[in-house]
Amino acid sequence: MRKEEFPYNIPALRSTKELNLDQNVTFLVGENGSGKSTLLEAIGVSCGFSIVGGKDLVITQKKDNADLSAILKLQWMPRVSQGFYFRAETFDTFTKYIDELAEDPYVGGSAYAPYGGKSLNERSHGQGFLTFFSNRLSRSGLYLLDEPESALSPQNQLALLRMINEMEGSGKAQFIIATHSPILMAYPGATIYHFTEEHIREIKYEDTSHVQITRDFLNNPERYLKYLFSD
Repeated sequence: MRKEEFPYNIPALRSTKELNLDQNVTFLVGENGSGKSTLLEAIGVSCGFSIVGGKDLVITQKKDNADLSAILKLQWMPRVSQGFYFRAETFDTFTKYIDELAEDPYVGGSAYAPYGGKSLNERSHGQGFLTFFSNRLSRSGLYLLDEPESALSPQNQLALLRMINEMEGSGKAQFIIATHSPILMAYPGATIYHFTEEHIREIKYEDTSHVQITRDFLNNPERYLKYLFSD
């Protein structure tokens, strides 16, 4: 292990020895490149999930780097065996894989059974996300979601919150979600961990830059735009 190489050179991860993930819903927030997705991927690999997406997907991508999982130690009782890893960035790869399964004569249309009976590519990108969640968030397990809001309208982000609440409220599921969405991270009672250039620290919802910038922009968009577009 060389500390100057990715992913060991990410400051927030290097400075963290232990992270408690004991809440039913935990959000990982911070700027791009701060280590949120890297940590989520390492957890997913340690759980046996594909980090392209899902639990039953076995393909990988060349850029995936799950080296962190080699030194990551998860302490859980009982061990997680159900759930999935969802990554918005590779959702198209996932849907293509399902379409290819459906062309297999030994699988056929049953490949679409978990997704409402038809290809996710027959829906808009956002509708595909929501259909995936509505059909797969149905069993007990650990759900690792990487930027699930990326294709969802604000209204559909609220719909996702409702799904999370129904699963979490039943005592069947735990969610760890990397997000930039102030809507999602407003989930009541959730723990929010902020990834910075120095460390990972728990933060209050109203103290996140996501909330502060969004609120201030909506209160006075003219001021922001005047500053951004000035010479």
